[in-house]
Amino acid sequence: MSKTETESRIGEGVSPIHEMKSAVVEFIYNFNALKGNIHAEMKQQKERLTMLERKSTQLDTRAARPLLATSADFDAPHQKAFDAYLRTGEDDGLRGLDLEGKAMSSTVNSDGGFLVDPQTADTIKSVLNATASIRAIANVVTVEAGSFDVLIDSTDVEAGWADETSATAETGTSAIERISIPLHELSALPKASQRLLDDSAFDIEGWLAGRIADKFARAEAAAFIGGDGVDKPTGILTHPTTANASWSWGNLGYVATGVDGDFNGGDALVDLVYALGAQYRANGSFVMNSKTAGAVRKLKDADGRFLWSDGLAAGEPARLLGYPVLIAEDMPDVASGADAIAFGDFAAGYTVAERPDLRVLRDPFSAKPHVLFYATKRIGGDVSDFAAIKLLRFAVS
Repeated sequence: MSKTETESRIGEGVSPIHEMKSAVVEFIYNFNALKGNIHAEMKQQKERLTMLERKSTQLDTRAARPLLATSADFDAPHQKAFDAYLRTGEDDGLRGLDLEGKAMSSTVNSDGGFLVDPQTADTIKSVLNATASIRAIANVVTVEAGSFDVLIDSTDVEAGWADETSATAETGTSAIERISIPLHELSALPKASQRLLDDSAFDIEGWLAGRIADKFARAEAAAFIGGDGVDKPTGILTHPTTANASWSWGNLGYVATGVDGDFNGGDALVDLVYALGAQYRANGSFVMNSKTAGAVRKLKDADGRFLWSDGLAAGEPARLLGYPVLIAEDMPDVASGADAIAFGDFAAGYTVAERPDLRVLRDPFSAKPHVLFYATKRIGGDVSDFAAIKLLRFAVS
């Protein structure tokens, strides 16, 4: 036996081979321990993911409520806070939000009223725009004041011919008309039972938006046509009227059909179109209700062709004498002396002024066990150019 082997056996020295074997054994032991720890952690994570997925599936099945509108992640706190306010009246979430950065939001009012969050207000606005009223063809402006003033140059600057030597005489100047459109408060008061509000499957936002939008849309449409201007917009049919041959500013000119309470062929419609100035006809539209439209559809020209033509593409409005037709159910029916058809450039002739905010006040006390939601919006409307709208009167003259 060699001297080196003897020293290894008695422990006085270790050969390199033994050192390597010992290191490999220790590495394999540590690696197996690490692998075991990783497998254990992965198993725990898998169990957690399975549990979360199961809970998420249960929540989706129980309370899958559609949102009113798509929004970025930063809108989620506003949605949750508004939802909590509607369900329980808890306003801590609303008070803690930074509302100054939202176009449709403001600070909390002292009377307890809160602005609807941007998602709900956007939904209501889209429904209003889709409603059949002259809002769709009128000039709609957003204001932050209590009224909106329209300045109209209703007259022309005078001019005259002059020669080289004669003195130039003074000529007349334009007259500026100021039309003030005050904003009035439109309100709705829907209610729901507290039990429905507590039910997580009940779509509060959709219900609230649908109820308020329906009431507001119908009230607006009626006021834009026949509102008397007392606590509501002034409608186009509320202003004084005069025969178009003697028209003057401040009145709406009308063309008579020549027959009391009926058409006298389609000539009156042609006269109505050309009673409007050429500068307005390019953007002209007819406005009438469904019953009147049914009678107009039957009219033909001298060659037997219908004056009415339906839209060629989906969503395109019907046309009468080449001009679009808006069906507004608040227009009067054909009757003796009725101004049942209007024609004009309503973008120039009628202005709708509104504030962008919509307030909702929650009242859980007045109608127990129901909760009342008092919603208000400020809006106004009036004729802004009396030369841009003409009426068809079903009368002899």
